[in-house]
Amino acid sequence: MTDSMNYVGIDIGSTASKVVVRGIRETRFVLPTGWSSKETCGLIKERLANEGVDVFAAETKVVATGYGRTAVDFAARDITEITCHARGGRALSGDDCSIIDVGGQDTKIILVEKGAVQDFLMNDKCSAGTGKFLEIMANRLGVTLQELFELAESGTVLPISSLCTVFAESEVINYIGEGRERKDIAAGVVDSVAGKVVQLAQKKRLSEPVILTGGLSHSEYFTGILSKKLGQTVKPTAEGRYAGALGAALLAEEKIR
Repeated sequence: MTDSMNYVGIDIGSTASKVVVRGIRETRFVLPTGWSSKETCGLIKERLANEGVDVFAAETKVVATGYGRTAVDFAARDITEITCHARGGRALSGDDCSIIDVGGQDTKIILVEKGAVQDFLMNDKCSAGTGKFLEIMANRLGVTLQELFELAESGTVLPISSLCTVFAESEVINYIGEGRERKDIAAGVVDSVAGKVVQLAQKKRLSEPVILTGGLSHSEYFTGILSKKLGQTVKPTAEGRYAGALGAALLAEEKIR
C-alpha cells in the first residue's frame, strides 16, 4: 500500500455506520446511523476531518457501501454490500471462505472462492433473523444488547417460532405476561435469531472457514449456537463488524488507484 494516499471505506448500515481508513492515516470508528443517513454522513465527514482526513483532498479516495451508501455524496464510488463484505471477509479469513453477515435489517450468506464471490443469499426484510430484532427484544426486556446476551447465557431457551418480527414480539410479550424469567426469554430470543440465520445458511453449501461478520461478530456465545445448529464451526471475528467498511477501503485502493 502506498503511504501517500488515504483510502476510506464507509459502510452506512441501517443501525450503525462503520468507517475504515487505510494509508496515511490508519483509523476506524463506528457511529449510530440514526434516522438520517445524510446527517450521519455529515458527522462522519467531521470526524474524519478531526482525525486529519479531508474527504475532498486529492490524496483521499472514498468508497461507500451499505444501506445508505447513496447518501455519501463525497464518495468516488458506491459498491454493493455483497462485494464489499466479500472483500472484507477475504482480508479477515483468506481467499476461500463463507461469510455469515447478521445486519440490522437483513442477513447475508456470501460464498467466496479464490477471492471472488461465487454465490450469495439474503433473507427477506420482514423475517426475525436480524440484529434489529435483537435490539427490539432487548428494549422490550429493559436491557442493553450486551445484557441480553449475558442473560441468555444463563437461561433456558423458551421457543419463539414466528418468522415475522411483529408476531415474534407478541410471543415474547406473552412470556412476559406469564411471568417467565427474563433470562429464559433472552435465551429464547437469541436462539430464535440463530435458528433463522442457520435456516438461511443451510440453503447453501458452506465451505470452511465459516466466519461471522456484522455487529454480533465478536460473540463466542452466538457463534457457538450457530455452530451447533449448523453442524459446522462458525468463527467469531474481532473486527467483523468492520468487514463492509474494510472491504470498501480495500476496493478504493485496488480499483480507484
